[in-house]
Amino acid sequence: MPIRAAVDIGGTFTDVVAYHEQTGELLLGKALSTPRDLIQGVFDGLAAADVPLDEIAFLIHGSTIVVNALIERRGARTALVTTAGFRDVYEIGRINRPDAFNLSFTRHRPLVPREMVFEVPERIAADGTVMRPLDEQRARSVARKLAAQGVEAVAVALLHAYRNPAHERRLGQILREELPGAYVTLSHEISREYREFERTSTVVANAFVGPIVSAYLGRLDQRLRQGGARTAVAVMQSNGGVSDVATASTQCVQMLESGPAGGVVGTIALCEALGYREAIAFDMGGTTAKSAVIRDLTFPVASDYFLGGYRTGLPIRIPCLDIVEIGTGGGSVAWLDEAGGIHVGPRSAGAEPGPACFGRGGTEPTITDAAVVLGHLAPDGRLSGDLPIDGDAAHRVVQALAHRLGLDTVTAAAGIIAIGAAAMANAVRAVTTERGLDPRDFALFAYGGNGPLHISLVARELGVTRVVIPPVPAVFSALGMLMADARLDLVQTRVRTLGSTEPGEIEQAYRTLEAECAQQLHDSAIGFDQVEFLRAADMRYVGQEHTVTLPAPPLPATAGGDDALRRAFDAAHEQRYSHSAPGEPAQVVSLRVSAVGKLSKPDVPKVTAGDLTPPAPARTGTRDVVFDPADGGVPTAVYDRARLLAGNRIAGPAAIEEPTTTTLLRPGDTARVDEFGNLLVEIGG
Repeated sequence: MPIRAAVDIGGTFTDVVAYHEQTGELLLGKALSTPRDLIQGVFDGLAAADVPLDEIAFLIHGSTIVVNALIERRGARTALVTTAGFRDVYEIGRINRPDAFNLSFTRHRPLVPREMVFEVPERIAADGTVMRPLDEQRARSVARKLAAQGVEAVAVALLHAYRNPAHERRLGQILREELPGAYVTLSHEISREYREFERTSTVVANAFVGPIVSAYLGRLDQRLRQGGARTAVAVMQSNGGVSDVATASTQCVQMLESGPAGGVVGTIALCEALGYREAIAFDMGGTTAKSAVIRDLTFPVASDYFLGGYRTGLPIRIPCLDIVEIGTGGGSVAWLDEAGGIHVGPRSAGAEPGPACFGRGGTEPTITDAAVVLGHLAPDGRLSGDLPIDGDAAHRVVQALAHRLGLDTVTAAAGIIAIGAAAMANAVRAVTTERGLDPRDFALFAYGGNGPLHISLVARELGVTRVVIPPVPAVFSALGMLMADARLDLVQTRVRTLGSTEPGEIEQAYRTLEAECAQQLHDSAIGFDQVEFLRAADMRYVGQEHTVTLPAPPLPATAGGDDALRRAFDAAHEQRYSHSAPGEPAQVVSLRVSAVGKLSKPDVPKVTAGDLTPPAPARTGTRDVVFDPADGGVPTAVYDRARLLAGNRIAGPAAIEEPTTTTLLRPGDTARVDEFGNLLVEIGG
């Protein structure tokens, strides 16, 4: 029987979800990630899910390989070639100073040092006209110099190539002739937006990871085929869609947030099933916690991604789901600074050795170890990947930290959990409160191996009362990948002032982009049923520097045809900044088009109906759980989630266990099982 599968590699675990297209049966697997050879983790996960390789008809893959390579700066020997006179654009950056009074402020650190930046004489104007032809003789000389230096990858970013890429294309041909084994990437192939620094930073990042990622995807595809798989790999992208390996290999930065993107896609699919229009997606894994806001069932897309954070990070200008990620996960290490202050994360125990309770040699206390000490996780239970919990090891490492703090072990463990919850609540605030949104207006969807365990405390920090725990939450991002469609995004910068532009010009520009999108999507190796287009626009008031991105309404080619676009912009500006200026002239800076190719998806199965009281076999016991150190251990009912029925209600305190995670209900919380097996939690207290 043909199987569709999704594999999500995280910092700690590799998750697999597969389903039989004919029977609808779901297969789940979870294995420890293998940082030394990520591909091995893929096959370990497929084996854990009992997925026969020769029955795989479609496989979607999400990986942290790109973001890890960039953060750890383990990339190829890369050179940058740019327009003569603009060599220092990448080095200078924006000279922004987020911390105006921070005497220890550090600037961004380029991926390519200045001595590896080269210039070629050429110049294209902002309107796309050629001011100075490309000096091909000098370009060839630069290419030979790069070859002599053993360069593995070359990024090309010429001035205003987003309007006219002719010089970039010719320079790319010359570089490929002179450096046949090098990875060459051109800025207009990655981004057609203005802003030279951001565009340069993006293409450099793509070149930096290009050889590693393309080789990795090639090896994965080859090993799958050798194992009998009947299809090429599809790759999850940061925009919430999937692409083929060929596209992903040339646009590697599109994989930056490929794993978290699957969770957002799954949350949107779940919202549709539950009748919700808005939600907060919250994903807490072993290494990080991620959050994103979903409004009106649309993808929360941001135009900029800052590698390493806004303050000192490098911008990556690609269509990317607007996800805030912090270094707080189950494996986040609790540590003391020089002044004796306690911190949790961002350093993680990862998969090797992992938290102490993994029993694999971990010696530092983590959030998961603290959860074991407090009884949130059964000290004699089992973790994801069928790992037995070493409760004694967890107590030893937390006790050692407590001794240094002058606290008892339970109080120290509770402090670790509280600090982690506060940090995770701040990640949610970053996509809500800081955007003018109130998190209390949303339902909070919690998943990941640790999300259900900690979400009650996070929700209390935020004042959120509605929480949804989906089925199989620990592998939910992988399940979300199976809900994704093929997707291609194109952006084109060209400044147009409303009122001074022909009514049909913008509409025609959109149609041109749509035709190009559709053609590229059809040329890919992914088969799909039909294509639909999504339009958006980056707009600003005349005189402003930055833009607001908003969905674009239909634009009839008649007088006043752009009035709806203008009203939509005023409303979007009001929502984002709490003010607007309807009397001021407005500009369209960039047009955005997304082509979405519809793929088949698994049906969401329903569970057997029951009454308010869970069946007796669902209650598996009681254990003491510490919620507040002052109260000590509280007798807490323990349930097996697999035996719960639709309509069952459970009042906290309670622990609802499943093979891959535990949902913890604190005193005052209540949970109801809906027809799809979701836990709908009302947060008390």
